[in-house]
Amino acid sequence: MGIEAERLRASLDALAAIEPAFADALARAGYPEPRISDRGFVTLLRAIVGQQVSIKAAASIWAKLDAAVGGAANPANVAAASDETLRGAGLSGQKVLYARSLATEVLEGGLDFERLPEDDEEAIARLVAIKGIGRWTAEIYLLFAEGRGDVWPAGDLAVQIEIGRILGLDERPSEKTVRALAERWRPHRGAAAVFAWHHRRTVPI
Repeated sequence: MGIEAERLRASLDALAAIEPAFADALARAGYPEPRISDRGFVTLLRAIVGQQVSIKAAASIWAKLDAAVGGAANPANVAAASDETLRGAGLSGQKVLYARSLATEVLEGGLDFERLPEDDEEAIARLVAIKGIGRWTAEIYLLFAEGRGDVWPAGDLAVQIEIGRILGLDERPSEKTVRALAERWRPHRGAAAVFAWHHRRTVPI
């Protein structure tokens, strides 16, 4: 469900009041559009498919996978497909393992998307327990599919670069530094991440 437009704007206005550099950046870039994904299996599987490939390549692989298994939105179809079928759709050997692991976890009831822990760190820990789901993927899922407004993907390279630009830092801050800088932005760090990606796209370097 993502962070809805009204809540996103309110969070960014709050950030601008806390951090004058955000107010200046908002004036330059304007408000971003909300980024919203569906809750559940498809969004996480798409994240696995898209790891370490371009957006265009990920879309192509997804289309092939969807056709090859007779509907990739159904975890039973993915779990039942042979390794050869999944590899033929463009998944690497590692991603075949990850896709099957996720599908099996959902089918066996080990992962219930409607009952992830309310605490963000506990929800991240539950997701990263699944093969192929790293912290970044878990954070992106919680931010865009669940609309958790304080999830902070500090390990994202684009977020690091853009927070450095917005704050006028001389060099890209490390993940540790970005986490520390953002402490005072709670509970609006998710909006800060959405805005960082938007600023990167709209304000030329």
